[in-house]
Amino acid sequence: MIKIAWHPIYAHPLPEGHRFPMLKYELIPEQLLHEGTISHANLFQPGYVDEATILLTHEKNYWEQLRDLTLSPKEQRRTGFPLSAQLVERELMIAQGTIEGARYAMEAGIAFNVAGGTHHAGSNWGEGFCLLNDQAIAANYLLNKKLAKRILIIDLDVHQGNGTAEIFTKEPCVFTFSVHGDKNFPFRKEVSNLDVPLDDGVEDEEYLSVMESNLKKAFERSKPDFVFYLSGVDVLATDKLGKLSLSRSGCKERDRIVLQRCKAKGLPVQISMGGGYSKEIKDIVDAHCNTYRVAFDLFE
Repeated sequence: MIKIAWHPIYAHPLPEGHRFPMLKYELIPEQLLHEGTISHANLFQPGYVDEATILLTHEKNYWEQLRDLTLSPKEQRRTGFPLSAQLVERELMIAQGTIEGARYAMEAGIAFNVAGGTHHAGSNWGEGFCLLNDQAIAANYLLNKKLAKRILIIDLDVHQGNGTAEIFTKEPCVFTFSVHGDKNFPFRKEVSNLDVPLDDGVEDEEYLSVMESNLKKAFERSKPDFVFYLSGVDVLATDKLGKLSLSRSGCKERDRIVLQRCKAKGLPVQISMGGGYSKEIKDIVDAHCNTYRVAFDLFE
């Protein structure tokens, strides 16, 4: 059975007018249950990642400031969220959801986290709505437990996975692959193992062609035995922050290409949802739900 990490704490309360669409974390599972794509049996509530596991990825000083709520006002602004104990609790659960999802993926071939994809969090910083890097934490967990030997992280969020790239700069067992907007945030990019920067306004045909050819390279170069996929939907033409011009069907085809390749190679894949900032919440939710629909078509 395909398992999906989710907890009500994912939809964290934010100040009125905040631009991050927290509501999507309630609506994604609601929509998937309503249409019958998933049942309640698919959902699981994760625990909390432990400190020793966090410290495989994040520097002790940064983690302790986050834990103790002592990040400076400047560092808090960089994260984009008001710091609170509940927010940290949420981050701990999201990271653990990705770890547990990775283990479930080894059984079913695929697993999801309704949240996660917090790829801007580096070893000693939080940034861009990311405080703890869930897929980096899970990748290091798998390596540490000797559950995987070579890991590929496929990051198709519109923003470069700068934190993930920085964390694994000197780790040959993890291959980082990012397809992103060249002129978009973060404006100081890190160096992934394979970076594919795109011009503003790229549409379906060009995107899918460039992505697929580089995806093939990423698999050839990394030779993974486990895959993490960050399936951000901020590539949509409707996205307020994305600057690309994909249709929802193009975004869905992107997911199909990635997941078909993982299945064809017999590789377990864990998916975290990443960003999405379309003006209409229904555009965000439907594009995210398409990732689940594709996965359930292929793997169930």
